[in-house]
Amino acid sequence: MNGRALVAWNLRRIRVGQGISQEKLAADAGVDRAYLGGLERQAENPTVDLLDKVAAALAVSVSDFFSMPGPDEQPPKPLRSGRRKE
Repeated sequence: MNGRALVAWNLRRIRVGQGISQEKLAADAGVDRAYLGGLERQAENPTVDLLDKVAAALAVSVSDFFSMPGPDEQPPKPLRSGRRKE
């Protein structure tokens, strides 16, 4: 798995695991939502500064974006779309 794919995998895994939408994470990190989506689709190549912002917004270490998934680990599922029922 290349570096961009690894970051994409872990970014989505962490974000979905915390139940945070791309829109909320983008706002919290001060980045464009479309750019964040591009990171998760491996269409964008993030800078270290951008990874710092996203990691801070998720309250994780930048190194968490580079952990290798286990051999049987499935790709993270997307969050359910639409607004949450309150």
